[in-house]
This record gives sequence, C-alpha cells and structure tokens, in this order.
Amino acid sequence: MESSELQRIINWLIDGARSSGGPAKMIADVCEHLVEAGLPLWRFGIFIRTLHPEIFGRNFIWREGQEVEIGTVDFEILDTPEFAKSPLRIVFEEGLEVRGRMDDPDSKRFPFLDDMRAECVTDYVATPMRFLDGSVHACSWTTRRPGGFSDNHIAAIHSIMTPLARVSEIISLRRTAAMLLDTYVGNRAGARILGGQIRRGHNDTMQAAIWLSDLRGFTALSDRLPAETVVEILNHYFDCQVTAIRGHGGEVLKFMGDGLLAVFPIDEYVGDAAHVCSRVLEAARESRASVGALAYPVGDVIERFRFGVALHVGNILYGNIGGGNRLDFTCIGPAVNLAARLEKIAGRTGRTVVASEGFASVCNDGWRELGEFPIAGFSKAQRVYGLAEETSVVMA
Repeated sequence: MESSELQRIINWLIDGARSSGGPAKMIADVCEHLVEAGLPLWRFGIFIRTLHPEIFGRNFIWREGQEVEIGTVDFEILDTPEFAKSPLRIVFEEGLEVRGRMDDPDSKRFPFLDDMRAECVTDYVATPMRFLDGSVHACSWTTRRPGGFSDNHIAAIHSIMTPLARVSEIISLRRTAAMLLDTYVGNRAGARILGGQIRRGHNDTMQAAIWLSDLRGFTALSDRLPAETVVEILNHYFDCQVTAIRGHGGEVLKFMGDGLLAVFPIDEYVGDAAHVCSRVLEAARESRASVGALAYPVGDVIERFRFGVALHVGNILYGNIGGGNRLDFTCIGPAVNLAARLEKIAGRTGRTVVASEGFASVCNDGWRELGEFPIAGFSKAQRVYGLAEETSVVMA
C-alpha cells in the first residue's frame, strides 16, 4: 500500500470524515479509499454494540461493488450456537484479534469461515475497536487475494483502527443519545431536545388529540400480588397500548404508575383534526381488544384486565417544565386537565372509551352521549360521549 494514500485516509478520518453524509456513506468511502490505496479488501464489517433495551448491536457490511447493508441484532444472539463459535465472540469478550487464513486447518473451528471460503475468501481478520469508555466493538476484514493479506496490509489495517474508532464512537454516541431520548421521552420530544430545546421555558403551543388512560383495579392488584408480578403485568398492559398508539401516529409522553399520557399532533404533515382523531379512535379500539385478550396466570388464577381511555382534542403547551436542572419534556394546559377528568368519568360510568364533545364532534363515529358532568376546575359542565358499541360495566 502507498503510505501517502494511507496517511491521507487517516487524516480524513481524524478530521471527522465530514465529506460523508452518514454512517453507511462513511463506511463505503473508507473502504473504497482503502481499495484505491492498494488494500485488497473484498468485504468489510463493523459491529457496534448499542445502549438499547432491545437491541444488542448494529452491523454495517460493505462488499466491493455493492451498497452497504445495515442490520441489527437483539440480545438473544448471545445465547445462540452461532455466536458461541463466532470469531466476534472472542473479540467482544476477550478484546483479542482473530485471524483465519482459509488454508489454515485451525480456521475450521469457526463455521462462519466456511461461508467465507465458499465465497472464495482467502483471509479473514477480526479486530477489536476500542471506544474511549472502554467498550469493545469489532471490525472484520476479508480478502480474495491469493495468499491473503500481506504483513504490509495487516499493518495498514492496524493503523486505520484508532481513527476509525474515534469517528465511529462519535457517530455511535449521537445515535445512542437519539435512541435514549426516543425511548424515555418520545421521538418528537427527543428530536426537539437534540435540536437545542433544552432550557426551561422553551415551550410551543400545539394542537393535538390527547389520550389519557389507566388500568382498572390497579390498586387492588398491587395490594395482592408481588411487586415483580405487578411490574410484569404493567409492561404487558402498556405493550397493548403503545403498539397501537405509535402505529397510528401518536407519541407516548409519560407513564404515571398505571396511567399513560399520549398525544397525536395535528398539523399539515399528518392531516387535519378529523383524520388524526379517526386514527386515535382506531388505536383505542385496537388497545381495547389487546387488553381484553390479555390473560396473565397467577397461580391457579388467570388474571383478566380492563382499562379506560379518555380522548380529547385541543391546544396544549408542549416543552420543558421543571425546577433547577431537573426538567421534564411534557405537555400541560386545560385540554390535558380535561382529559384527566374525563378518564375518571370513564371509570365511574364503567366505560372503556370516552370522549369529550370536541373530540366526538370532530370524529363522528358511533358516539352516544352519556350526559353532562360537572368537571372539577371547569366553570361549565361538560358533555361526555361513549362508544355506542360499548355498554357500561359496573366495577366491583
């Protein structure tokens, strides 16, 4: 390899690979530049462990003349026979470099290399990629060159690893920040926080459909079941709603014990109020069916569950609220307060889905007026509507 070309690639990475538009493009550019500089690279993989409740890691695979493939793996991979016999396990767990020449009988201990051998690969190297926080990630390098990588090629690979690790770590940290914000505050709120909306008082007014729900009989459930069981039940119960809410364009803002607050923004990008509210109602019906089908065995008893959800539409104040350096990105306003009061009425009337007059008038889909109810904190009584398909159930 030409040392001057290799140094140019290293300098480009040290400068942040700023000419590349994203992770996949950066990886493709690195590989193509290395090939142009004389590294006989045929396939390259980079494997980044992530800080995510469901995803163990992400992988990017480059092959000569092809687009970069992006994939994810979940934590179950750690228990598979494939991972147990993978060169990457040694890299991740021991931080060691692994090399497998296809003409070396010792390479037979890695079944993955049989696949590489079938694709005419002659040499494989898996190198640890260390981040500044001490975590170990991995890269894999393969060639079809007769005789495999030369000592000069291996030296070039080693020299590129540190600058590649720094750029990869920066990209990974940005993505981790975005994923954590998405996980804990929601996608829309996370995007705003990453965009700089981090000071108390940074708030916007937004029109939205509001969803506020809770689990019926939760206090009694918590009293008679172990805490670990209650948490597991809550997770299954919230799954029944979150999937439907996100599938219909909503964003979960907060879990409050057994309560859930979500919003469905109304703007020119997602449609008018009628369109959004109809999707909210679809999500409510899907959640009702999912919660109704939820059965949790506790000893000899099968626990069944009911919940209530109140739907309203109005303007909310959306942004940073809190004290000192502890802030919450949430929504407040009379519309949220009304939704909370309506949810209590759903419980009193034995209904699963109730709506305000404002919501029912926008989404005129089989509602039946339940009457006027005085609402604490509001000067006028409010008309409340229930779905005609439901009947009231008296809670014991």
